[in-house]
Amino acid sequence: MRPWLPNLHGSALSHLLPTVVLNTVIALGITVFGEESFLTNWVYSQCIGLLIGSFNHLGIRWFIRDWDSQWRRIALVVPVGSVLGFIAGVALGDTLLGHHSMEYWTRDPRKAWGFLVLSLVCGIVITHFFASRAQLARARESAEIARRQAAEAQLRLLQSQLEPHMLFNTLANLRVLIGLDAERAQHMLDHLVNYLRATLDASRATEHSLQQEFDRLRDYLELMAVRMGARLRYRLDLPEDLAAHPVPPLLLQALVENAIQHGLEPKVDGGEVRVSAQRTGNTLALEVLDTGIGSRTDLNAPGANRRGFGVEQVRERLATRYGNAAAIVFEAPHAGGTRANITIPLQA
Repeated sequence: MRPWLPNLHGSALSHLLPTVVLNTVIALGITVFGEESFLTNWVYSQCIGLLIGSFNHLGIRWFIRDWDSQWRRIALVVPVGSVLGFIAGVALGDTLLGHHSMEYWTRDPRKAWGFLVLSLVCGIVITHFFASRAQLARARESAEIARRQAAEAQLRLLQSQLEPHMLFNTLANLRVLIGLDAERAQHMLDHLVNYLRATLDASRATEHSLQQEFDRLRDYLELMAVRMGARLRYRLDLPEDLAAHPVPPLLLQALVENAIQHGLEPKVDGGEVRVSAQRTGNTLALEVLDTGIGSRTDLNAPGANRRGFGVEQVRERLATRYGNAAAIVFEAPHAGGTRANITIPLQA
């Protein structure tokens, strides 16, 4: 269990202004119902209040290292810290103003005890205020960590579903090719082994660089080119300044696979797949364009046939990783084919 205290306190300076304000309000109240001037009451109030806060701060830091198991110690730490802060604050105020406040304990002990009780109550109140605020911050931090862990688990689940999908399609194509051209089938199998070996480690991560994503696409397209021959042409355009940008693994794989399966393969003379990345303001724009047969339906319409399992996984992975900050839109270029545009935040 990591220490709770740093999250509780943060910087002591962040507590200074609220403490000074509370001390000033107390000084005003004492002035209205007391005999001393506001300046005198203000000096004593600030000395006592700030030292109570300091003693409580140090006491919690020293004696409550882990809130979950040691929180009961605060019942002793705060009263002791408040009493010590009161005594030290009175002594400091006497030094600054040249007074002798100990006379109150002989001349008017009820008043002196009243100030001590007031200081104790204020110490408990302000410590409770900061502790509650820190607990709320800690709860928000824990919720954010849980959200990120859930998102990563979801990404891993979606990826574990997508990888077998790609592999099964490839093996099915290989099976067909074995009966038609054994030499090309052997060449395709070699590419498949190289592809799987090169991507094994990266496929278990929640993100990798855009350069790695494009390298994997190149391996996959080379694999498909063995089967399709001259019917498949491709081009990958990745600017050097975007190569290191992180993206979820296999983000573009499904789009390229669907472009080939639904766009180029049904076309007698095949066509070209072009994958590109570019910066648009604070947005990274990724495009997968094919010159295949296109689609007769609106791929962006709710409930439309979005060309297979893989594209739905891309939508879910974008939503899981980026929320509403990312989007995927399909277009039908005038020259034919299909264009898929992905936009995601461009991280610094």
